[in-house]
Amino acid sequence: MSGSWWSRAAVTHGLMALFAMGSWVSVNSLWVELPVVVDVLHEGWNLPAYLSVLIAFGNLGPIAVTITHHCAPGWMNERLIIHCIQVLAVVASAFLAVFWSHTVTVAGKDTSLPFLLFTFLLAFVSCTSNVTFLPFMFRYPPQYIRTFFIGQGFSALLPCLVALGQGVGKLECKTVNGTVKPERLTENFPAQNFFWFLFVMLSVSALSFLALTKRQTKSQEDPPPQESDITTAMKDQEDDHPLHNGEMLATEEKVQVEEQPPAQTFWTLHNMYLLALLAVSNALTNGVLPSVQSFSCLPYGTMTFHLSVVLGNIANPLACFLAMFVVLRSSLGLGLLSLGGGVFAAYLMALAALSPCPPLLGTTAGVALVIISWIIFTGLFSYLKVVIGTLLHEAGHAALLWCGISIQAGSLIGALTMFPLVNFYNVFARAQECVDNCS
Repeated sequence: MSGSWWSRAAVTHGLMALFAMGSWVSVNSLWVELPVVVDVLHEGWNLPAYLSVLIAFGNLGPIAVTITHHCAPGWMNERLIIHCIQVLAVVASAFLAVFWSHTVTVAGKDTSLPFLLFTFLLAFVSCTSNVTFLPFMFRYPPQYIRTFFIGQGFSALLPCLVALGQGVGKLECKTVNGTVKPERLTENFPAQNFFWFLFVMLSVSALSFLALTKRQTKSQEDPPPQESDITTAMKDQEDDHPLHNGEMLATEEKVQVEEQPPAQTFWTLHNMYLLALLAVSNALTNGVLPSVQSFSCLPYGTMTFHLSVVLGNIANPLACFLAMFVVLRSSLGLGLLSLGGGVFAAYLMALAALSPCPPLLGTTAGVALVIISWIIFTGLFSYLKVVIGTLLHEAGHAALLWCGISIQAGSLIGALTMFPLVNFYNVFARAQECVDNCS
């Protein structure tokens, strides 16, 4: 009875989502907890700039993996690498929870070296996950890559919900000696507890992946076939683990063979088009728009900002869930979908550029428009990424590797493009709390 329950497809889908949750949950958690830690650490509000740089250096992992795949195809054991980076993430998050507020004197100046070091390790793991988790998905039927992206959506949603419960960023406008000043409210629980929650999420992800590998090994433990009947035995093994039962149909040996398709097979105009759409969508969703979300939302109020973040992150897994049933395969349709998402992205960028006095300020219509724009923008591009991931899955193991590379490259280019505009050139102006910025 228990064996029958353990072999169900629903169990595989659940483990897959929990495994994928660990891909970017570290970086997402660090971003949402910034309003709390900046008040404690010496770097203060320069900390977001440090975090962006550390995430950029985290791309050393994907670069090393890509070079290895290119120079020694078939040599890399993806399963072992995933185990290693997951253990690294769990250990780093535990040390972060304990030592995040400690300081070290460097060149006569107090610095938050432990926080920066463990942040780099977590960013390294998150960046490397894109070029290891996705290629590993080739061992599974295509429907599981959609579950994988649902899990990635949870890696953004869960930290946001916990941060909301913590009360991150809440403030009150109080009058002191005739002057209205903002006063931040004390959080419901400290940053240390939040980082322990991150440790739990990463541990659950690592254990889920371990369970997936154990289920794969068990599904492959069949009696050795007779040499004279090997074809029948292979067919029986496939019948024992059909597609709808959720078991993987690609073994390690099959992946090793299919890892090196001829260049002309994969590098078609259609596949390059898909990779370009994927890179652009991730540049917008992971780099460009998150950098200006506060500028586009905060002029309308902190509640508008919180609703945009949470509802946008809810739209992510919902769009991925929709892709479980409806897969848009038309190149024209995918282009129109990305164009639609780009329209909402342009509107949100315009709001950020016009901050702190965007249009419809102080009106319900203005608040509704910015929240709805974030929901639709996130939902359209989340659906687009899942569909492209599904189509690339059908193109082979190498296609999923390039899928991960495109996601990471687009995210990096988007973040590096916005970093100087936000932090050095001050293209976007912040709205001051408890002050009429547009009188």
